[in-house]
Amino acid sequence: MTEQTSAVRMALKRDIVVIGAGQAGLSAGYHLKRLGLEPQRDFTILDAAPRPGGAWQYRWPSLTLSTVNRVHDLPGMSFAERAGGDTSVLASVAVPDYFAAYEERFALAVQRPTNVTLVCNRGDRLRIETDRGLLSARGIINATGTWEKPYIPDYPGKDSFAGRQLHTHDFHRAEDFAGQHVLVVGGGISAIQLLDQISAVTRTSWVTRTPPRFREGPFDEEAGRAAVRMVEERVRAGLPPNSVVSVTGLPMTPAIAAMQQRGVLNRQPMFDTITPTGVRWADGRELAVDVILWCTGFRSALDHLAPLDLREPSGGITMTGRLATQVARDPRIHLVGYGPSASTIGANRAGAAAAAELVQTLGEAASASP
Repeated sequence: MTEQTSAVRMALKRDIVVIGAGQAGLSAGYHLKRLGLEPQRDFTILDAAPRPGGAWQYRWPSLTLSTVNRVHDLPGMSFAERAGGDTSVLASVAVPDYFAAYEERFALAVQRPTNVTLVCNRGDRLRIETDRGLLSARGIINATGTWEKPYIPDYPGKDSFAGRQLHTHDFHRAEDFAGQHVLVVGGGISAIQLLDQISAVTRTSWVTRTPPRFREGPFDEEAGRAAVRMVEERVRAGLPPNSVVSVTGLPMTPAIAAMQQRGVLNRQPMFDTITPTGVRWADGRELAVDVILWCTGFRSALDHLAPLDLREPSGGITMTGRLATQVARDPRIHLVGYGPSASTIGANRAGAAAAAELVQTLGEAASASP
């Protein structure tokens, strides 16, 4: 048994536990070190994945560095320094390699695979239950992201469908659908990317809940700040965060323009019912399909925090702090990668803010103790 394995099983006490080692969790770990805290003495990073890379290690094989949205640098180490200039490299290889190198360079000592099953109050500390034992912390930075919580809306007849139903989470290759009629559901970036690939090898149809909004021109810094501000306002009010696309719109890229030219973006409104052979609209029109691919997004993976009763009646969590990472109901808990910090660049900034604010909160609590 290694020292690291035994440490988790001994229910060690830490000042801070970081849950998740994706972009946000690694950023938080980096900034905790910058504030003078030491891994495995003052804080521990737990990660459920078997290896570094966060959700990137599960991305579909056709997602290369030339097709992925920009991978933002983690603090203190450039992605380009590690990845080089070959844009044909799979994102599921290049980004995990970068994260692994980052963990090693800054000696973050991530504990994996460790699945956190429950977090609950124990007086002035928090009890963290995992599949490798117990930990106790004065504060938590939760960075579990969304990949493990794919969302599929509940439609009448869903269980009667005789074909295949898949989520973005399950997609591997467009060629897997050759010869089948695929119905792509959703209006986000992933839906567009997968629709583009699948339509090149087989017949597709596309439905969205609301008409897609394509954005002309560059998504500049001002537009980015405005989008973040809109999401931030919702979480500060205790409302569930909106999807990114609902705020930013879809970028009119050359690939999307080419899809329009070949007639792939013939969007239809959302159906009302799923039948054994396809879908039906309210006007009685039916469409026979072999596959329903739900590109309907993800939800924040926060089930392990349920005993803390952080949610409002709206289903959201009221956030506070400089970058809306601090939970208003319990200042000992920060959520990074939630709401306005869901993007990679937002996750970096949120990691820094959460680390600084949590250390300050715990310091003030210690000073106030008798």
